[in-house]
Amino acid sequence: MLDKFTAHPHAVGETYAEHAHTAASFGLEMIGAGLACLVHALLPWAYQTTASRRVRALYARMEGRRVPMRDAGTGAYVPDFAI
Repeated sequence: MLDKFTAHPHAVGETYAEHAHTAASFGLEMIGAGLACLVHALLPWAYQTTASRRVRALYARMEGRRVPMRDAGTGAYVPDFAI
């Protein structure tokens, strides 16, 4: 059972706590960008570039931390990044 909590974090080179912190920080950034989009939908002059800037920054941050990931069952490298 513990393996379900640690397999993916270990595959990307993190502890469970490190992975939880990183994933939560990405999630909070996405929520913030989503809220900016919702405000922009109602007030088109507000937050005109906020969401797109945040998405670009998150993408750059994610790409910058990419590590080769191994499948927990087979040990084979997985060719793409997963959150």
